[in-house]
Amino acid sequence: MATTAASSLQMATARPCISSSSRRAFGSSSKMLNGNFKVASWSKLSSTCHTSSVQSFQRCFTSSSMKMDKFVTRAMAGASENKPVSGLPIDLKGKRAFIAGVADDNGYGWAIAKSLAAAGAEILVGTWVPALNIFESSLRRGKFDESRVLPDGSLMEITKVYPLDAVFDNPEDVPEEIKTNKRYAGSSNWTVQEAAECVKNDFGSIDILVHSLANGPEVVKPLLETSRKGYLAAISASSYSYVSLLKHFLPIINPGGSSISLTYIASERIIPGYGGGMSSAKAALESDTRVLAFEAGRRKGIRVNTISAGPLRSRAAKAIGFIDMMIDYSSANAPLEKELSADEVGNTAAFLASPLASAITGGVIYVDNGLNAMGVGVDSPIFENLNIPKAQH
Repeated sequence: MATTAASSLQMATARPCISSSSRRAFGSSSKMLNGNFKVASWSKLSSTCHTSSVQSFQRCFTSSSMKMDKFVTRAMAGASENKPVSGLPIDLKGKRAFIAGVADDNGYGWAIAKSLAAAGAEILVGTWVPALNIFESSLRRGKFDESRVLPDGSLMEITKVYPLDAVFDNPEDVPEEIKTNKRYAGSSNWTVQEAAECVKNDFGSIDILVHSLANGPEVVKPLLETSRKGYLAAISASSYSYVSLLKHFLPIINPGGSSISLTYIASERIIPGYGGGMSSAKAALESDTRVLAFEAGRRKGIRVNTISAGPLRSRAAKAIGFIDMMIDYSSANAPLEKELSADEVGNTAAFLASPLASAITGGVIYVDNGLNAMGVGVDSPIFENLNIPKAQH
């Protein structure tokens, strides 16, 4: 949802982090038994990935009493290395991704990193400087090991974590009070320009750029009570940061690469409680996505898209104060009557980063169980006599 990384979404460390055995490619698949959708087990995943066969869907839809169980689409691998792959593979082996905005293991940034890693990509992350030490320490101590498990049973490897504060483009932009702030002590080269230069020096180039950060210091205030300073801070951290990120990383993104950001339905619909200029920031982000798609596409063939994700019970979203209510509302009113999983957003990002999405750019991709399509809240007492169908669980 709103702030996708604690109180000022950005990221962390300049030292290499935990690694594991080889990463595997992934795809998405769902198991359907007796006409019911079931969650596919991660334990049945191997190397190359695929989408589930059309026959499974045909069998499901011809069932006399089709029921859709609450399910989560998982990044999956398909056949073993010695067997032919069925379906369309999402293969990102040999690709390198930089994900800006990973500070814990339960947000969309982490889920995107996992799905990209499951598809074979090498993972670099940028972490907000004040969150860097905690994030690095948690990685070293194995606190995230359970969350790092990939479809093939190995652990997601983060090749390197970079300190990053995407509010500042270069060292000249950093005010003295930030330079002397003890939360920034011990870290260097964390402005956007410096982070891009460090990645270039370390790896030469990347193929995938992900912007998964936002911050609205006055997000709980109605727009009419939002200060100019708070409004501009939301725009700076949540939308211009993406412009800056792509501007500075574009020279090192390989031709044909992909760039992805995260937005929210408040950009185009009224969401009371999502204030402080954050709705305006998301609207700006979506507008910028279209312009950046044209400019980056013409310059280097880079595709630029944004994912409009539904509410998630992440630590960052809890700062808004009503995330549980939004999740309940979404489950009650969306066409798909279930809670959204971060993995579903991660898998969409992997698809957008893959050759399968080679003609998709400048788009807002909704991953919200279809809530964006609704014009009314069907849980209203006004509709109680309409016999609106409920999901059968």
